[in-house]
Amino acid sequence: MTGFFAALEERARAAGSLLCVGIDPRARSASEARDISLRLIGQTAHAAAAFKPNSAFFEAFGPDGIEALIEVVAAIPDEIPVILDAKRGDISSTAAAYATACFDVIGAGAVTLNPYLGRDAIDPFLDHAGRGVWVLSRTSNPSGATFQDAPFRGDACLADAVAIEAASWAGPDRLGLVVGATAPGALQSVRAAVPEHWILAPGVGAQGGDPNATGAALRDDGLGVLVPVSRSVADATDPGAAAADLRDALARLKPPPRRRRPGLAGELHSTGCIRIGEFELRSGIISPLYVDLRRLTASPTLLRHAAAAIAALTADVPFDLLAAVPYGALPLATAVALQAGMPLIWPRKETKAHGTGAHIEGEWAPGQRVLLVDDVATSGGSVLEAAASLRSAGLEVTDAVVLVERAPQARFALAEADIQLHTVTTLEAIVADLLAADVLTDDERRAAAGMAGT
Repeated sequence: MTGFFAALEERARAAGSLLCVGIDPRARSASEARDISLRLIGQTAHAAAAFKPNSAFFEAFGPDGIEALIEVVAAIPDEIPVILDAKRGDISSTAAAYATACFDVIGAGAVTLNPYLGRDAIDPFLDHAGRGVWVLSRTSNPSGATFQDAPFRGDACLADAVAIEAASWAGPDRLGLVVGATAPGALQSVRAAVPEHWILAPGVGAQGGDPNATGAALRDDGLGVLVPVSRSVADATDPGAAAADLRDALARLKPPPRRRRPGLAGELHSTGCIRIGEFELRSGIISPLYVDLRRLTASPTLLRHAAAAIAALTADVPFDLLAAVPYGALPLATAVALQAGMPLIWPRKETKAHGTGAHIEGEWAPGQRVLLVDDVATSGGSVLEAAASLRSAGLEVTDAVVLVERAPQARFALAEADIQLHTVTTLEAIVADLLAADVLTDDERRAAAGMAGT
């Protein structure tokens, strides 16, 4: 099954359109709502990148309305993605039932979701392969600013924090963000914070949003923003012509020049986990860069983002248990275990001299497959020591993952021991990201440029 966002990109390119036609039928009966919707689909399909039926306008008519909604979704051409505007959000067991209703009963390709209950409210929807979710970040209604623009954890507002956190739950192939076109500054801010995810920008037309403002949410490839319009199209004398005019206006938008945010690299730098300057290492060598990932624990947000990156990177790696490389990686591995919902063990550097006398903490059994987790890899020695301890107990170790690969020697050393290394990022990539984002001081930039060979 083609994923929702892959299908959306394909349709947007084929139709030359970033327009999402909203289906909000103002009707007196379920049958009238169905007829109005089917007529609108027929008139505007040529110009639509997607359709967005609003479930409320059908649910208001009870069971007949739900049946009408199912008919409307089924009538949308297969090549045009369908977003169900339902704004669901509840505890996981309830969310699972909502997901079944939205995807399996109604037949939508994606759905809008309220993240107020956290990731538990989103995961049941992500469990449906090939479907997409749109998480509310900054809504288009005026009173939404009361909460969404409130300061949150320093300089960020709550809407930005929601966008950054939600983007760590799933990649741009599974998750998009809702940011109202009535707040152009929020569009620009969220796009800077989340460079690759699609943004759904409601509010153009009757709510007063300017279609030109949505250009702030464009990705560098000219895609990445979907503009839903309902009443301005449906109430026009010629809905087909109105949709085509909007399609053409949106197609003329260009991505604005913007400063690139360095993502994980920037977070590591801003929290002191990566420092640029002049540092004497344990070996006595003077290095322009110092890595101190023990500082991850000082920032719960960064620790959570790092864990999410590791969990996403290793989602397809088969393993039964996570194992922390002692002892510096214990906090990070614990966060990964919580993120992935997997049990965690760790080998002690010395056998416990009291109690159970354990040399491996946690519950395990010989023959189980272990994924080793470390924070940084330089020579690979600490990973090899942990692997040897686990293997001596009958555990199978074939994979290891690190947040930062400092030098390529670790990868080669682990390969000789039949261990594949998975890396979230490298020092070279971090330096490149920091230079591109223009967040370094002049002294830091000179040192970083030297490391990058520029």
